[in-house]
Amino acid sequence: MKHYNICIVDDHKLFRKGLQMLLEDFEMIKQVIEAANGEEFLAILAENRVDIVFMDIDMPVMDGVEATTKALKQYPDLKIIALSMYGDEQYYYRMINAGVKGFLLKDSDINEVKEAIRTVCDGGNYFSPDILYKIVKNFGSVKSRSSELTDREAEVLYYICKGLSNAEIAEVLHVNKRTVDKHRENLLSKTQSRNTASLIMYAIRNKLVNE
Repeated sequence: MKHYNICIVDDHKLFRKGLQMLLEDFEMIKQVIEAANGEEFLAILAENRVDIVFMDIDMPVMDGVEATTKALKQYPDLKIIALSMYGDEQYYYRMINAGVKGFLLKDSDINEVKEAIRTVCDGGNYFSPDILYKIVKNFGSVKSRSSELTDREAEVLYYICKGLSNAEIAEVLHVNKRTVDKHRENLLSKTQSRNTASLIMYAIRNKLVNE
């Protein structure tokens, strides 16, 4: 089993310590480091090997958006998971564009934390269900496609982002479900995505949907 070094970046010491205690019980975790803000985090990266980061969004000194952007420029293989509270919705698109691999609500249970770690380490993206709902419900219409996707693939991607199943998309587009299955397969391949969350990240980063 591979073991990971984790860094918790949050300005609330009590929260950091609580999460650290939980993470240290995970068999896959080798070391847990903590930082009180983005600036402190960047200094830690210069001296420590870090694999996974739990990054608070709204912090003093340097917030999560700036810290994520700067860290990934220097260390592109870092897996950063944003820690969110209700009310942080204004930051979601900025954090996705900065390069985070997922979002967790701060009150998530420990099994969800484990699932998020496993998912991002396997190359996927992870959203807490409540956060995913807040993101997709605000999607507007589909925009012009990227050069990589056909018009139909962009359309299917839009409906995936809206949370529709393949069967529901087939009904909306008046096509066979197998056709939608094939489009989803092509989308995962073309965008190098592992799961639906990764497709949503792709759509946002490539501005394929109106906010």
